[in-house]
Parts: sequence; C-alpha cells; structure tokens
Amino acid sequence: MKKYYIVFDEYERGIIINALNDKRNALIKEGRYTDAVAEVLLKVINAKQKRFKIRYTED
Repeated sequence: MKKYYIVFDEYERGIIINALNDKRNALIKEGRYTDAVAEVLLKVINAKQKRFKIRYTED
C-alpha cells in the first residue's frame, strides 16, 4: 500500500474534520454506510503531529 503525507495547519485540520463529520452525519441520516468516511475521519483525528522547518531556496 502506498502512503501519502500531507501537511495541514490547525485551521485546515479543523475544516477537514468538520467536513468529514458533516458527511458522516449526512450518510447516517440517509441510512447509508459510513465505514469509509469514518475510517478517514479517525485517521485524520489520530494522525501524529510532527514539527519541521521549511527552507526556501533560490535556484
């Protein structure tokens, strides 16, 4: 399985969590399966936080 790493700040992370939760709630309301959305939501919530520096270079 190929893994991808994405960088978000706290604001962006909050937006993603809220959007996934809204989608999950809409699926529950429609009586549909929420497994995929719930799995991604948990991955975002439980993702490890890592601090790093970004260096800009001129070519």
